[in-house]
Amino acid sequence: MEEREKEKILKSLDEREEGVKSLLDNVEYRDVDVKLEEGVKGAKIEVVEEEDDESFLSSLSVKDEEFRHSLEDVELPDKAIDTFFEKLGTDITDFSIPEGCKEVERYFVNEPYVFVSILYNNENDAYLYHVVEPRLNDEEKFFFADISERLRNILLFTDIKSKDGKIDKEKILIDKIDEVVRRHHIELEPNSLRKISYYIVRDFVNFGKIEAPMSDRFTEDVSCDGYNIPLYVYHWKYGSTETNIAFDDTELDSFVMKLAQKGGKHLSYSDPMVDITMQDGSRGQLTLGSEITTRGSTFTIRRFREVLITPADLIRWGTFTAEQMAYLWLCVWNGKSILFIGGTASGKTTSLNAISLFMPENSKIITIEDTRELKLPHKNWIPSVTRHSFMGSDTGTVDMYDLLKAALRQRPEYLIVGEVRGQEAITLFQAMSTGHTSFSTLHADSVDSTIHRLEYPPLSVPRSMMQALDVFVIQSQVFIGKKRERRNFEITENLGIDPITKNIKTMKLFEWIPAKDSFTGLGASLTSKILGDIAKFNAWSTEKLREELELRKKLLELLAERAVTPEEFIAAVRTYHVNPEKVKELYGI
Repeated sequence: MEEREKEKILKSLDEREEGVKSLLDNVEYRDVDVKLEEGVKGAKIEVVEEEDDESFLSSLSVKDEEFRHSLEDVELPDKAIDTFFEKLGTDITDFSIPEGCKEVERYFVNEPYVFVSILYNNENDAYLYHVVEPRLNDEEKFFFADISERLRNILLFTDIKSKDGKIDKEKILIDKIDEVVRRHHIELEPNSLRKISYYIVRDFVNFGKIEAPMSDRFTEDVSCDGYNIPLYVYHWKYGSTETNIAFDDTELDSFVMKLAQKGGKHLSYSDPMVDITMQDGSRGQLTLGSEITTRGSTFTIRRFREVLITPADLIRWGTFTAEQMAYLWLCVWNGKSILFIGGTASGKTTSLNAISLFMPENSKIITIEDTRELKLPHKNWIPSVTRHSFMGSDTGTVDMYDLLKAALRQRPEYLIVGEVRGQEAITLFQAMSTGHTSFSTLHADSVDSTIHRLEYPPLSVPRSMMQALDVFVIQSQVFIGKKRERRNFEITENLGIDPITKNIKTMKLFEWIPAKDSFTGLGASLTSKILGDIAKFNAWSTEKLREELELRKKLLELLAERAVTPEEFIAAVRTYHVNPEKVKELYGI
């Protein structure tokens, strides 16, 4: 290509398109094998293995009519132009896999702006949680700071009102961004404005740097251990995983104070530790400064799941078998009290919430929790949570014991206590003894350790009261190969007190076999005290009991195979209770 031809093209380009000018100035036109990271309007242009000037120019594809006119003397295929514009409109992230890693999974958490790449580092034998967000160029960074500052001044003096009492903060903010851009005649390409708007909403309304993991349906915990230390997430598939997100000291101190405000609490150097519950139900534990956590401010957020986990999900993930869930379904429907046992993050509350979907639709249900975790679809449901004092004394405090006493005056058919830890344990077992079907969780690792914990302070439940509990469900985190999974260790029935030894007698119905990652089953004999009681109460023969168990098992297997939504699962269970024959017909059982 002649120099004067290049000059002609350069002169015809608009001054604001510095990326293209730079591209034409700096690229060698012979046998190039380069990747150009900047291009028209900030979009990414790739040029590989070009052989001559004409093919190089044909790779420059621009939609803007001014550029079409400027390059009218150069032959540019329409297809190339359209392909480039398609990238310009949609490709707003720039990501290459780090050296030494391979990508095992990629998915959007906020399409089309943010995706997560799960990387595996073979050398360290570790997974990495890599968040990819839109990259701002220098011009976009300038306007991001400028618009953000103008917004702060506007929002300080804006009276936000809503007719129905609901405020869509994100929509209000987007409207204000448009107002600022129009009022101050800020000229931005649509793609640039979208990227800037994303960051403003992320930082003003949402969770800032941790918005991606907080929006990820697969993350359970998000934690920061101090200044300039990578955040970790607990990923449902990959366990505890390092991220590419970190805070410096100023950022982190400011961020934990912002989190405290989101939870309606105060955090300061004189009071540097606080527990919070955010509006979405997520729980947080925050510290400020380096006095009590020596590596700097910290936070751990245990996320509240908006999406219900159903028994079909737990079957599909291998936590339970369909037969185990069919057994628990019969227990729930027939008013048997169940205690879920396990260590931290073993899935106790998740399983408790899942089996609650088996409760009759119109039953009166009361849940009692320290922090809100349970989510039920039932209309006749009173969710209650504890409250701490607003002052230094106990004045105004409402604990689980208070809530439990109040609940028993409301004639609940099902009583669910998030976790028993103190004096409320006696009241809960009294409720079981008086015929209130109750579900709860407890930190322990076996039936024996559970009985021991219940007997001794601070729970102090008399052994005679423990007879009211029907079923122990023990869960744990285990490694299947290199993956961390949750498994139901065993389901054990409470047979009451042995009249001779005075010990609690139990019978193990189901047990996990680690070597095979499988479970023992009931077998043909159905030797179960609870199932026998259920059959007697419903006037079922052994064959009828077996049929009821088998029908539920087959339905659950089908629902798990089809990966049904929570709404579909609930509809299937409710239809089964009303008209089993219709369900058999619908699902071909």
